[in-house]
Amino acid sequence: MTKHGKLWLSLTCFCMQFLLAPASLAVDKIHLQLKWTHAFQFAGYYAAKELGYYREAGLDVDILPAQPGLDVINQVVTGKAEYGVGTSSLILARKAGQPVVALAVIFQHSPLILLSRKENDVQTVHELKGKRMMLEPQSQELLAYLRRENVPFEQLQQIEHSFNLNDLIQGKVDVISAYLTNEPFRLGQAGVAYTIYTPRAAGIDFYGDNLFTSENEIRTHPERVKAFRAASLRGWEYAMSHQDEIIDMILQRYKSTDVGQHNKKFFQYEAAQTSYLLSRELIAIGYMNPGRWRHIADTYAELGMLPASYPLDDFLYDANPNVNLRWLYFWGALALVFVSIIGGVALYIFKVNQKLANSLDELKRNALRLNLLSSAIEHSPTSVIITDVNSVIEYVNPHFILETGYSAEEVIGKKPSILQSGQVPAETYQAMWTQLLRGEVWTGELINRRKNGEAYWEEAHIAPVKDSKGKTRHYVAVKVDVSVRKEVNDKLAYLAHHDSLTHLPNRTLFFERLAQGLALAKRNNTRLALMYIDLDRFKPVNDTYGHAVGDILLQQAAERMKHCLRDSDTVGRIGGDEFVALTLNVSDEQSACLLAEKIRAALGQPFVIAGNEHTVSASIGVAIYPDHGATEIELAKKADLAMYAAKAGGRDQVKLYCLEV
Repeated sequence: MTKHGKLWLSLTCFCMQFLLAPASLAVDKIHLQLKWTHAFQFAGYYAAKELGYYREAGLDVDILPAQPGLDVINQVVTGKAEYGVGTSSLILARKAGQPVVALAVIFQHSPLILLSRKENDVQTVHELKGKRMMLEPQSQELLAYLRRENVPFEQLQQIEHSFNLNDLIQGKVDVISAYLTNEPFRLGQAGVAYTIYTPRAAGIDFYGDNLFTSENEIRTHPERVKAFRAASLRGWEYAMSHQDEIIDMILQRYKSTDVGQHNKKFFQYEAAQTSYLLSRELIAIGYMNPGRWRHIADTYAELGMLPASYPLDDFLYDANPNVNLRWLYFWGALALVFVSIIGGVALYIFKVNQKLANSLDELKRNALRLNLLSSAIEHSPTSVIITDVNSVIEYVNPHFILETGYSAEEVIGKKPSILQSGQVPAETYQAMWTQLLRGEVWTGELINRRKNGEAYWEEAHIAPVKDSKGKTRHYVAVKVDVSVRKEVNDKLAYLAHHDSLTHLPNRTLFFERLAQGLALAKRNNTRLALMYIDLDRFKPVNDTYGHAVGDILLQQAAERMKHCLRDSDTVGRIGGDEFVALTLNVSDEQSACLLAEKIRAALGQPFVIAGNEHTVSASIGVAIYPDHGATEIELAKKADLAMYAAKAGGRDQVKLYCLEV
C-alpha cells in the first residue's frame, strides 16, 4: 500500500471512530411513570429494561410505580417523567389543555372495573348512590359508565384511592375502582365474595393502559420517542411469549409493599387476564385504530364530557411521519447533473460496446426471472390457479392440492366450477365475470367445497393476463383460505352485540332495535311498548346458592321472557338482573300491560335448579310510543321511572308510566 493509501485509511478509521463513539456511549436518562404499583400489567416495560432493549436504544429508563394521589398525566406534562401509562381519559386531558400524545395502545380492552363486597346491599349499579367510593386518577371511563347508567357521581362519597385492597375488605369503603387483572383474584384468595361492575355492560369498551408522552418530548427528542416506543413494544412481545420468566423477574426485582404480598399463582392469573386484554392473536401490540379513538371521543361527547367531533390529529402519534426531503432532492439533482456532464463522453463510448452485451444479458435476466416466478408460485403459501381464456384449468400449484384435496390430474382440463359449493349467489359470479371481461381484476370472498365435501371460505383475487396487443389470453387466480378469520369475526360480532350469559341482545343491539322500531312506528303511525324488567329477590338466591345457580336462574328467566314475546319483539339484558323488552304494533296501553303481566307471571313461577326450587318476582315498568316519548332516551327514562315506581310500590307488579310516577 502506498503512503497516501495508508494515510487515507488512517483518516477513514479515525472518522468512523469519531462518528460511532457518541452513539455507543451516549445514554439518555429518562423516566416511565406507571399508573399503578408494580404488576404484570406493565410486564413489557420490565422486559425492555432487564433484557437491555432500552440500553440498546441508548436509553437508561427508571420505571416509577404510582403512589396514592399521584397524577400520572401531571408527572409527564411537568417533565417529572418523560413517558407515562394512562387510560382513555388522556383524550379528556388533551381537551383540558394538557399537551399529551398517545404513542401506543397496549390493552385493546380496558381492565378498569368497579368492585364491591358481596355482603353489601349493593346489587345493581343504580344502588351505588350514596356509597363510599375510592376512585383512582384517570378513571373517567368509569364516570362515563356511571353517567350512562344515570348514577350521578356527585351522589357518591368520594374518597382518595389508597391502592390498599384491605380498605374494601375491612369495610372502610363500599366500592373501589379496580383492575380485572388484579383485585378479583386477591378477593377470591381471601375468601371475600364480591360484585363486579364493568363499563362494557353499558356498551363502553375503551382502550386501556396507553403509552403516552408530551408534545414537548416529541418536539425536542423525536428520535428518542421513536426509540423508546419501539423498545417498549419489543419488550411487550417478549414478555407475552415468556410469561413465567417475566413473572420471576417481577417477583425478584420489582417488589413493593403491595406486590410483595403476591405469589406466582397471582401473577399467572394476572398474565392470563393480560393476554386476553391484549388480544395479540388478532391485533399487533401497540396498534392504535383512529376509528376506535374516534368512537371513544364520540362516546365521551355523547355523555357531555367532550365537544362533538373533537379533533384527534395531534393527539395520536405517527410512528412513520412524512419527512421533508426537498433539500436532499435539490442536492441529489445537482450531483446528478454534475455526474451526467462528466460521464457523458464516457457513456457514449460505453454504449456502443454495451449494446452487444445487453442482448445476452436480457436473455439471461428473462430466464432467471421466469425461474424465480415459477419457484415463487410453486412455493406460495396460497392457492394459485391458471386457466385459459375459456376458463379451463391449465395449472394449479402444490398449495391448491393441499387445500382442496384434489390432485393436479383431477382438475387440469376442468373448470374452477368443480369447487363451487352452491352457497354463493349467482349475482356474485355475474359481477365477477362482468369485471373480468372488462379486463379488470376481481376481488371477493367465495364459499367453495373441498374434495371431501367440506365447505370453506376463501378470499379470491382473479386477474386477466393479456398479450402484447391487450387481448386476454389467460386468467390467474390467487386464493387464501379465510375460514378461521371469518369464524373469529363472526364470533367477535356476536359477542359485541349479545350478552355472554343469556345470549340475549346486549344494550348496544337492543337500543339499535329500539331505534329501528321507532322509525317503523313513526312511518306506519303505530304504537310500540318499551318495558324495563328488574328481578326482585334475586340477590338472596345469588348470595345463598352462589353465582352458578344465579347464572342458571338468569338463563331460565331469559328463556321464559322470550317465550312470552312474538318473533318480531325483542328482549335484552342490560346488566345484572336487569332486562328490557320491546314489543311492536301495540294497539293500546291495556294490551301492553297485559303482555307485561304475562311476563311477570312467567317469572313468578318457581325455578327448579339442581333439585331446589327458587322463587323470585319481577318489577316491570312500561312506557308507550308516542304517548310517553318520541325518542329512545325519553322512552327509556320513562320506563325506568315506572319500574322504580313498581319496586317502591311493593315489587312484583307492573306499572305504566304516568305523570305521577
